[in-house]
Amino acid sequence: MARPRSQDAHEKVLRAAMELFAERGIEATSMDSISQASGVSKATIYNHWVNKEALLIEVMLYLNGLDRECTEVDTGDLCNDVAFILSRRPPDQFDSTRDRIMPSLIAYSALHPEFGEAWRHRVMERPRESLRKILRKGIQRGIFSANLNLEHSMALLLGPTLYMHIFHRNNYSKTEDIGPEIASAFWRAFSVENTPPSPKPRRSRSTPAAARP
Repeated sequence: MARPRSQDAHEKVLRAAMELFAERGIEATSMDSISQASGVSKATIYNHWVNKEALLIEVMLYLNGLDRECTEVDTGDLCNDVAFILSRRPPDQFDSTRDRIMPSLIAYSALHPEFGEAWRHRVMERPRESLRKILRKGIQRGIFSANLNLEHSMALLLGPTLYMHIFHRNNYSKTEDIGPEIASAFWRAFSVENTPPSPKPRRSRSTPAAARP
C-alpha cells in the first residue's frame, strides 16, 4: 500500500534537512535550500513546521530515534529499569550524521537560548523524566529515602554516560554497556538496605535497529 503523499514529503524534508544541517551547519542552511534539496515546496514545508527551529527539533528526534520510541519501561525490577534507560542508544545508521551535526547544534543552542531550552525539553528531558518516575517508585516502595534528591540523582546517573560520550567517544566500544554498572553503583550508594543488585546487561535499541546531545 502506497504511503500518503504528505507522509512522503514529510520524510523527504527531514532527510534533506538532516544532511544539509550536517554538511553546512544550522545557521547556513535556509528553508529555501531545504526545499530545493528535498523537492518539496516551501509552502508545504511550512504546513508541516512553523519555522526552521521546529524542523531542527524534529530532525534531532528523528536522529535519536525518539520520534518512534517510548522511553517507559517496566521489567519488574527498578534497578534493571534504570539500567535499561541508561543503556539506550540511538540508531547506528545515523551515527556519522549525529557526529557532524552536534558541534553546530551546541553552538546554535548557545546563541539561541529559547531553542536550546526547547531542544533540551524535547530531546533530553524524556529519559530524565523516565528515570525520575523509576526513582519515585523506589521512594514509594521504601528502596530509597524520602529525602532522595531527584535532580542530583539525574546528574549522578547520566553524568558517566555523558562523560564517556563526550571525552572518550573514540575509545568507547559500541558493544560496551556501562548502564548496568551505573545503576548498580547508584543502588549500592543510595538504597536504604544498601544491598547491591546485579542488573542484567541490557541494550535498548530504537526501532528499527531504541538518546543524547
